Amino acid sequence: MAGIKALVGLSFSGAIGLTFLMLGCALEEYGVYWPLFVLMFYAVSPIPHFIAKRVSDDTDAASNACRELAYFFTTGIVVSAFGLPIILARVELIKWGACGLVMAGNTVIFLTILGFFLVFGGSDDFSWEQW
Repeated sequence: MAGIKALVGLSFSGAIGLTFLMLGCALEEYGVYWPLFVLMFYAVSPIPHFIAKRVSDDTDAASNACRELAYFFTTGIVVSAFGLPIILARVELIKWGACGLVMAGNTVIFLTILGFFLVFGGSDDFSWEQW
């Protein structure tokens, strides 16, 4: 039952983050859809973790080179997702208010992705077959 509550909470927070992103694009005052390019970063950010989990050996070492490289790439993707709206606002493609809404959406979405990995990625006893 705890898994279902976590899944509902994570999906609710993901919906809140996407709402911030859509508000930054669709409000009449802003009306430009350039910030939607951060959706690409949301989709790409978990990929290094999945590759590292698949490729790395199953030892419980404190540090693993493949895992550290995945953390590095994921950090670069997340920083790029926060940098894109700032660059778009600096070149005046979007307004600063839209940039703030997109940054709030980025924060909520990336915390949701982190929460998903903390809740469902740590234990091996979780199975999607129970749904």
